[in-house]
Amino acid sequence: MNTILKKLTETLEARKKDDPTKSYTASLYRDGLEAILKKVNEEAFETIIAARQGDNKELIHEVADLWFHTLVLMAHKNLSAEDILNELAKREGTSGIEEKENRSKSKII
Repeated sequence: MNTILKKLTETLEARKKDDPTKSYTASLYRDGLEAILKKVNEEAFETIIAARQGDNKELIHEVADLWFHTLVLMAHKNLSAEDILNELAKREGTSGIEEKENRSKSKII
């Protein structure tokens, strides 16, 4: 796993034990799933706006915020960036259409 993702994953895990009055991330964990989902939604929307405006510097900033809050969500659910990277590795070499069809079929069964 990428070094920065590994460090960030470790930091996010450590923040679960931190004082929510002194750590933004700890306050998200304290406030729970709905608060985290609200932030992911907000950052996704801001990413869309930045992409439409064509400012790549702002887009990078917003995508970083989106990734961060998504990683907070994953940590809240006791999942890691490595779990996502493993899923992406499984999909490598499979067309997106085929992967989506396979997921749809598995839900029906």
